[in-house]
Amino acid sequence: MSVVSGVLVAGLALPVAGGIGLTAKDTAEGFDDIPSDFKTPPLTQATQIFDAKGGLIAKVYERDRTVIPADQMSPYMRHAQVDIEDARFYEHGAVDVKGIVRALGKNAESGTASQGASTLTQQYVKNVNVEKAGDDKDAVQEAQRKTLGRKIQELKIAVKLEEELPKDQILTNYLNITYYGNGAYGVEAASQRYFSKSNKDLTVAEAATLAGLVQNPSQYDPKLHPSAAQKRRDTVIDKMLENKHITADQAKEAKAAPLGLKYKDPQNGCITAKAGLGFFCDYVRHVVKQDPAFGKSSEDRKKVWDQGGLNIYTTLDPDKQSAAQNAVSSNVKVTDSVSAAASMIEPGTGKILAMAQTRPYGLDTTKNQTVVNLNVDAAMGGGTGFQPGSTFKPIVAAAALEAGLPTTKEYSAPNKLEYPTMKTCEGTWRNDGRPKTVVPNESPNEKGPYQLKEAMARSINTYFVQMEQEIGLCSVKQMVNKFGITTKASGKPLEEVPSMALGVEEMSPLTMADVYATFAAEGTHCNTLAINKITTVDGKDVPVPAGHCEKVLSDDTAEAINTILNGVTVDGTGSALNLEGNRQIAGKTGTSDHKKAAWFSGYTPQLATSVWLGGPAGGVEMRNITINGRYHSEVFGADGPGPIWQDAMNDALRGAPKQSLPMADIPDPAPKTNPNSTGTGTSPGTGPGTGTGAPATAPSDPDH
Repeated sequence: MSVVSGVLVAGLALPVAGGIGLTAKDTAEGFDDIPSDFKTPPLTQATQIFDAKGGLIAKVYERDRTVIPADQMSPYMRHAQVDIEDARFYEHGAVDVKGIVRALGKNAESGTASQGASTLTQQYVKNVNVEKAGDDKDAVQEAQRKTLGRKIQELKIAVKLEEELPKDQILTNYLNITYYGNGAYGVEAASQRYFSKSNKDLTVAEAATLAGLVQNPSQYDPKLHPSAAQKRRDTVIDKMLENKHITADQAKEAKAAPLGLKYKDPQNGCITAKAGLGFFCDYVRHVVKQDPAFGKSSEDRKKVWDQGGLNIYTTLDPDKQSAAQNAVSSNVKVTDSVSAAASMIEPGTGKILAMAQTRPYGLDTTKNQTVVNLNVDAAMGGGTGFQPGSTFKPIVAAAALEAGLPTTKEYSAPNKLEYPTMKTCEGTWRNDGRPKTVVPNESPNEKGPYQLKEAMARSINTYFVQMEQEIGLCSVKQMVNKFGITTKASGKPLEEVPSMALGVEEMSPLTMADVYATFAAEGTHCNTLAINKITTVDGKDVPVPAGHCEKVLSDDTAEAINTILNGVTVDGTGSALNLEGNRQIAGKTGTSDHKKAAWFSGYTPQLATSVWLGGPAGGVEMRNITINGRYHSEVFGADGPGPIWQDAMNDALRGAPKQSLPMADIPDPAPKTNPNSTGTGTSPGTGPGTGTGAPATAPSDPDH
């Protein structure tokens, strides 16, 4: 025994004396080069996501940890951990020779390897290796392998670490990295998990309970094994008394105290967000993982999210979110065959103020839960979008006005029209089908001539097809691009087909809210923003996606569109959707083919909101349908999503000052000698083909 002890002690003492040759040449090389990760390891921490007023939306993490400095730790915690793990921590170097000899003797007497001799510094080094392995099971296993090479490598780093960091800092690092069971990493998360309080507020008994967990978090789990946990706690208290870190009276009082757990289950991820905020939380996650502001590559951005330790302050306005959520929930039941979604954007900034939908966030389909965010594109956690119907027509009108057409532009707008030949960006679209594809208006007595203002108010399909022909499909596509739309919601390319004017290209509510926010901002388009600010847990700022706004419409065009869309809400298809106090609004109704989607998108100068209603998977025909207990023979933009929009906007703007939209003077046309009925609409059935004769669907859009 003496010989074996002498050899081991001599070998392990060499680094302390400054020698080398602990092991083979490869383990000795680079002895002076300690990785910086061991000094200040980038510990995985919890990230907190807040709304614009500082309310917590959710806490998300790969590992639940909050790194805190020494002055935020309980002195009892620091003493307890040292006393039970490495009582001579402040006396020995990185290697405790006396501890090794003692352990060898004890193990020889018992015939087992029950007592170890690792110092707290060595344990810290091992924990760093495990932390760096992350969720890679093979890497974790490798970091925990009890081989001579691994042990010597840990010793080597521990020796160098103690040369470069003071003992107090090593202890602080250790207390922040160590696992305390039940998903809690570090003393702050452990204090919150078991006692629902900050570590600095722990009592002697509570600190001793946590310190005792480190040796075996499962065996001493106070929730599952309270007797074992209390016995272990008392052992720690005895050690604290033995090392004179508490008095005999303190020890007696602590051992007499119950465990006193106030356990809080781990609250992780967007699933824990309340009041419908799970979808926005998930959207923020997608922003961090996709925006180049957080890293050049997808791997870099994923690392930022997984690493955590961020306080993310978002643009979400809790009052407007509540308004939107109440509106979709009170007008459509969770159990209805259809769902509703609403997005709110602040004009002139692009800030997302609300994102609500009827179906709750979750994985239980028996409760109609979903994790598909119906407000956004597929790439951001949404679905493939929905045909926006006639809510797309104002984009065509904007393109026409920018191309120089007058606001009083008149077309014959017959009741039915064969799709005419149209110029595309790269060629020509022809109606080559046999028979040729025809676009009708909704009502048989809807026939022109019409001028733009009335055509928009009545949503006359053939008018906008004729307008589209005059300016060309390329002009429409280019205008769509100016609004920040480069693909469909699915990510597939936009198609240059005449039915584009009638809203056949699937879009998300957030995209359409962004379009109408551009109208509200006098033609200034802003990229949508979800994040105002990010700081690390120690208060350092993190770069966030920069807002970008660009004037995409002239003042004249913007004012004309305001006037035209205001007309829709005054004496057109949206005339029933006035707001409280006769607040000035502008907007457009829309209904897609076979009534599978209905929309209302509208705005005031302060707020743009787009509401969609339909089957979550897009397959529900809203005819002879009951929604929220009310029967509908058919659902239109004005009587389906319209009331949701009205409720949401009234609630969101209550108390806000009234503001007027900048308007244009557009003269009304001379009265017709044989005026048409006030019916409105677009076409049922199928729309035009592509240049090769492939079909392109045209939506029904009566907009009643």
